[in-house]
Amino acid sequence: MTDADHRHDGRDSFFLLADVRRVGEADEYRAKIRNLSAGGLMAEGDMRVTRGQAIEVALRNLGWVEGVVAWVQDNRFGVAFLSEIDPKLARSPLVAGEGTPRFVKPAVATYTAGPMRKV
Repeated sequence: MTDADHRHDGRDSFFLLADVRRVGEADEYRAKIRNLSAGGLMAEGDMRVTRGQAIEVALRNLGWVEGVVAWVQDNRFGVAFLSEIDPKLARSPLVAGEGTPRFVKPAVATYTAGPMRKV
């Protein structure tokens, strides 16, 4: 697909925080994901990127997704993914996996039926 073809993909506008890093580097930056489609996203953050730079974005329920910076304007930039994703997964609640703590409500004392008093 060409860059122009990706612009016609259905995009969902929303607000999602994600970690972003340059491919091959350990430093991670926090970015606000403003819209997301199967082929790419628009992010906003303090990370300085250049057009054509290879980056990875950690998306909820998807893990690290590789892409290339398609455009840059001020502190916003567009990313074209190397392979398509399912954007609905990134919007859905976090999926519990191994290593995810499980929180359980404490047991509540049971009430045995008896006479009730007026309050």
